[in-house]
Amino acid sequence: MKKLITMVVVCILITSVSILVVAKPLIGSSNNSESTEIRTIRANKRSTNHVRLYANIPYKTIGNKKLKLHLLIPEGHKSKPKPLIIFVKGSGWGKNKPQDSFMFIPQLAEFAKKGYVVASVEHRTSHEAKFPAQIQDVNSAVLFLKNNAKEYQINPKLVGVWGTSSGGHLAALLGTGCHVLELRGEKSDSKYNSCVQAVVDWYGPTDFLQMSKATPSYYAEAPESAESLLIGTPILENKEKVRKANPITYVTKDSPPFLIMHGDEDKRVPFNQSELLYEALKKNGVDATLIKVKGGGHGSGFSNPEILKIVQEFFDKHLNSNDMKKP
Repeated sequence: MKKLITMVVVCILITSVSILVVAKPLIGSSNNSESTEIRTIRANKRSTNHVRLYANIPYKTIGNKKLKLHLLIPEGHKSKPKPLIIFVKGSGWGKNKPQDSFMFIPQLAEFAKKGYVVASVEHRTSHEAKFPAQIQDVNSAVLFLKNNAKEYQINPKLVGVWGTSSGGHLAALLGTGCHVLELRGEKSDSKYNSCVQAVVDWYGPTDFLQMSKATPSYYAEAPESAESLLIGTPILENKEKVRKANPITYVTKDSPPFLIMHGDEDKRVPFNQSELLYEALKKNGVDATLIKVKGGGHGSGFSNPEILKIVQEFFDKHLNSNDMKKP
């Protein structure tokens, strides 16, 4: 394995065979050496499961900037390649600050414990480059991981993408537009393409021109909005580029299965953005599920076990592998 820039080892242990011995003094006794009651607790017998975190792996260099990803690899059964989940953290495409690509690692580690290789990927901000640079970066990350599948124990035929907010937008765009040359960016001689087999979109925007109609409190048409900054001009001044940034533009009957989840109290990205994508997918006969999170805001209420279990079951269904570990 080629030398990695930084390696952080995270051991996430599921208890193996062990005995816990607790010494408990008897109540009212004054002689601890003679009156200690020994209690024995036997742990559940389960297989040990470690997850190793490789942080800050460069996957693409643009000028002096190195774009990086963090990789979670489950230990054990190394001879069998594992399905891959690529995660794109939202950030308003970096409007106010770059993504915090470490933030969701604890939740992602739970998926690695189930037998997935999981990558958290960064992309250029909208201050550094305008659309389609961000989706081109995500495409490059997919190809990097597929090209290094053997090294990272990945099955390149079983890849899913998952994103939140602006990351959800890029995940959806990867899912529907992986064959679009302009979105792929630099020409690659890889034997792989950047297409994926499953998409999870958490409250991502789709049609920027429809956002303010559903949420008047958020004015996407403003020159300083995250959407306008991404496009490089107020969105009403370049509707063609806005169309190209819309995942719905590229939906076909061959688009991969989608799981879309969105809070009904989201004041930043209105629920109608997910409805528009869902309707386009269903119209084309794509396997798509839209779940309304009652009381959910823009990200709030999404990390609860019930929602994460739905995501896991979706990936289990569409990235099925004999190497998957049971919960």
